[in-house]
Amino acid sequence: MQTNNTPKKPINETNAANATNPAKSGHHRAIKSFVRHHGRLTSGQQHALATYWPDFGIDYTGERLDIAAWGFSRAVLEIGFGNGESLVEMAAAAPDTLFIGVEVHKPGVGRALMLAHEKGLKNLRVLEHDAVAFIEHMLPDHCLDRVQIYFPDPWHKKRHHKRRLIQPDFCNKLQRVLKTGGVLHIATDWLPYAEHCLTVLAEMDNFANQSAEDFAKPDYRPQTKFERRGLKLGHEVRDLLFVVTN
Repeated sequence: MQTNNTPKKPINETNAANATNPAKSGHHRAIKSFVRHHGRLTSGQQHALATYWPDFGIDYTGERLDIAAWGFSRAVLEIGFGNGESLVEMAAAAPDTLFIGVEVHKPGVGRALMLAHEKGLKNLRVLEHDAVAFIEHMLPDHCLDRVQIYFPDPWHKKRHHKRRLIQPDFCNKLQRVLKTGGVLHIATDWLPYAEHCLTVLAEMDNFANQSAEDFAKPDYRPQTKFERRGLKLGHEVRDLLFVVTN
């Protein structure tokens, strides 16, 4: 199944955008909202990365993608899809929508490729890279109908709050790539992080809070593995939805 219309490069090619040494160039290193965990790959995940990447993979090039060339009327971006189970389930349920998943954890990427191949999906693409750089450099203006960020790291300690993904600058980047009427959907089981998101987005001019009164989960979002574990521990999940107004 060869469905990816973007030009291919070797999966392990070092990207020129990452080759610059910030210390030597005089640029400040950007604060990352994630920690890259180097988990061990299973043989199945290794096989999927080597075999199915041409079908589903997007290589980071730093150049704008032509999202419309894939031929879908709607496009959804998920940031940090974990093991890929819920992302693949959503893609299978909406075959006319393009789903793009970004994840920095290689075993999770391999798992998503395995599941996508098993289901014969044609509407899923995955990228193993920093989502902020991908959004800033590779996504064109107003190309997405939804951005979904499910259970991001809440960075509990106060000194780490600057690492939280939901910040004004990042939300401005999302506003650029979302269509008018597009949705930013955040799910979290950490109340202080939900409050942080509500505060940040309340101060943004182009996002309107459309969350349910009880912050209930929309029907289109399946439960994630992380979510099920949290619910067993008594955590309360909140789904926050914000619509781009212009």
